[in-house]
Amino acid sequence: MTGRPAPSVLPPSLRPSLGPVAVLAALVVVALGVLYSGHSAPGAVDSWIRPPTADSVRAPWRQVALALDFLGEPVGSAMVIAAGVVVCLVLRRPRAAALVVAGAGVTVGATTVLKHVVGRTIHGPGNLSYPSGHTAFATALAVMAALFATDRLGLGRRAGTSLVLAAGVVAGAIMGWAEVGLGAHYPTDALGGWCTALAVIPATAWLVDRIADRMPEPGRRDRH
Repeated sequence: MTGRPAPSVLPPSLRPSLGPVAVLAALVVVALGVLYSGHSAPGAVDSWIRPPTADSVRAPWRQVALALDFLGEPVGSAMVIAAGVVVCLVLRRPRAAALVVAGAGVTVGATTVLKHVVGRTIHGPGNLSYPSGHTAFATALAVMAALFATDRLGLGRRAGTSLVLAAGVVAGAIMGWAEVGLGAHYPTDALGGWCTALAVIPATAWLVDRIADRMPEPGRRDRH
């Protein structure tokens, strides 16, 4: 007896819209990477947006920024990922749980590789800054949550795409504010991190679906 197929983590209705978004985001990541390759100073846009001081956030908002920053650190991110996996499993969405792990891992891996390739630094040699891994991680989590909500709520293409992009913008803006305010990144680093997540998550979700679709479903028996 064959059960119902598991829901896709990348809803089919969103593929025509999120595909071009991912491609455009990847192009922005590459363009900014080429523009700031090997740089160790803010660009014109950074100087216009970012205050001259390294730590421009003051109490009580500094504590908020530090808390957000912690969520992007190894311990904090591990806690967030574990919580996401537990929620997905409780709601019986193992494919979504797999996306949480894979999406976070690929996003962090992509930003790490890009940092070494681009070689942009802040506050001295060795402090690689482009793209912002914290911003990418926060955006990735928000986008994955929005994809899950789109499926659960049965949203159509327009509403689902709007939810995914809105969630990504809000999460990226909040974490970007924290990282720039704490002096850890330039604004264009945050933009690069945001675009990295928008490029990586739809592609990773599509890959998770492809792999899961080829695996035998639990409880399925071959007919002979």
